[in-house]
Amino acid sequence: MKNTPSVVYEFGKFRLDAVEHLLFDGTKIIPLTPKAFEILLLLVENCGHALTKEEMLAKVWQDSFVEENNLAQNISILRRIIGDEAIETVPRRGYRFIAQVKLLGEEPPQPIIIHEKISAKIIFDDEKDDLKANIMNVIQGLTHAHLPAHKPETHYVQNGEVNIAYQTVGHGDIDIVFVMGWVSHLEYFWEEPHFAQFLSRLASFSRLILFDKRGTGLSDRVPIHELPTLEERMDDVRAVMDAVGSKQAVLLGVSEGGPMCSLFAATYPERTSALIMIGSYAKRIKDEDYPWGVDLVDREEFFETMKRDWGKPVGIEERAPTMANDEKFRDWWATYLRMGASPGAAVALTQMNAEIDIRQVLPTIRVPSLVIHRSGDLCLKVEEGRFLASQISGCKYVELAGIDHLPFVGEQAEILDEIEEFLTGVRHADEYDRVLATVLAIKFVNQNFDTSNWNDLIERSRDFVSRQIQLFKGREVSFDEHGILATFDGPARAIRCASSITDAAVRLGLRVKTGLHTGECDVLGDKISGVAVNMAGKIADDAEFGEILASRTVKDLVAGSGLNFVESNLKTFDDVQGNWRIFSVKR
Repeated sequence: MKNTPSVVYEFGKFRLDAVEHLLFDGTKIIPLTPKAFEILLLLVENCGHALTKEEMLAKVWQDSFVEENNLAQNISILRRIIGDEAIETVPRRGYRFIAQVKLLGEEPPQPIIIHEKISAKIIFDDEKDDLKANIMNVIQGLTHAHLPAHKPETHYVQNGEVNIAYQTVGHGDIDIVFVMGWVSHLEYFWEEPHFAQFLSRLASFSRLILFDKRGTGLSDRVPIHELPTLEERMDDVRAVMDAVGSKQAVLLGVSEGGPMCSLFAATYPERTSALIMIGSYAKRIKDEDYPWGVDLVDREEFFETMKRDWGKPVGIEERAPTMANDEKFRDWWATYLRMGASPGAAVALTQMNAEIDIRQVLPTIRVPSLVIHRSGDLCLKVEEGRFLASQISGCKYVELAGIDHLPFVGEQAEILDEIEEFLTGVRHADEYDRVLATVLAIKFVNQNFDTSNWNDLIERSRDFVSRQIQLFKGREVSFDEHGILATFDGPARAIRCASSITDAAVRLGLRVKTGLHTGECDVLGDKISGVAVNMAGKIADDAEFGEILASRTVKDLVAGSGLNFVESNLKTFDDVQGNWRIFSVKR
């Protein structure tokens, strides 16, 4: 087998590898989203020729409908990276690549810089095609992922006598100032994968500006009696914006960051392009006019908990309940809080936040505004989000399902989609991987209607089931009180895993029905969907208790495996064409 010839274009200090989908700046790989790379490659391949917007949209997005604004945003990102002078706007037509381009021939292999401290010189011959493909897939995955290769650089700006730490990430036209609630630590944001993913997604369509409030994180610590008021926090935001040359920005506040962003938007509308609040509030303490706040007694109890337990994962059960039992996340949260503030500062900040009341400010906000709140938020009631939105003229309110307070925990994509659409007019289009897989669907049937006993049975079987899926090299997609969903790259292993779990279910007292089908699946992160998933579930519904049913596709693919089948029936499905022969696995 011969290696695929490389097609490498050179312009300025940059090299563009059309085969491996990589952009180098002479020292390292430059991360680009797949669409931005396709646009750049299209322009370079047609260097000197004007391309219309219509033909660029048709070639890059093909069957998808997107607005011209999406193209313009990607062009802007490319200009920030390779220089404004490389891409010329052709009035009323489109764009032209005008930098000098040279098509390079075969050259000696160059070191591939994966990280600023790690480089590898990889030389392949005709015998190593598979190795090359695997390594380059990994590198492309790193390149196209939203997560940065390393933490962004931390800078400082002096505001009065205090140094404020800040970072910038991304190259978009929109500036977003992200204001985290409670305490923060810039560099420890990036240690938690969910948080890093959340921030990186924001930076994929903006220039994201992060900072630590004075007295917290990497900013100068100040005496407890000099912790920042809302006014001082606004001054720190202005200082950071000035330092990065941001004349106008979106203010995005999470939780306690919301009130400060609201005050900034009302006070400096000329510097605020939009206001976004996630899981926020207008007033922290309950009273007759604001019945959703925290009771004073409860607040005092929380102060005592902070004094006693700071350094532990304080408040995690209300802020991230779906991750509260994850040991790695608990450890990160505890360390994040410790690094964010001292115990005394944390208590003082929380006491100060308890006094916040911006109800009179909200009606004076005139910038475009978006309020997002989860309906089951255990930290701040959903009524508080509804109140915020109702008091801001023209505010868009989005209520999402979920119980987590931290926006990067739970279904963060839902929140990010709303933000991106609000700011750009374009909703993020996820790119699915389509793979062939054997889907195993096991349905649990509870006939006793004893919920507590049933949940105990399910929990007792969880570890065994997970081990079996791993043993047979499968991928667990979901496991709950209704059943199990898993995928396998080999149908014989899927059947043997199903047999092992079904046999164990009898011993555990569980009644299960099992279905298997092999087909194309759409994979997006940890989620899987498609006709194959639906088919496996419907086949399981048809099974008797303890029976394993499989489609003919599965049966035909395991010929020679020693597995035996008995034809069960001919089945039609509402959303799938044709008649399907279904077989029962003999065990």
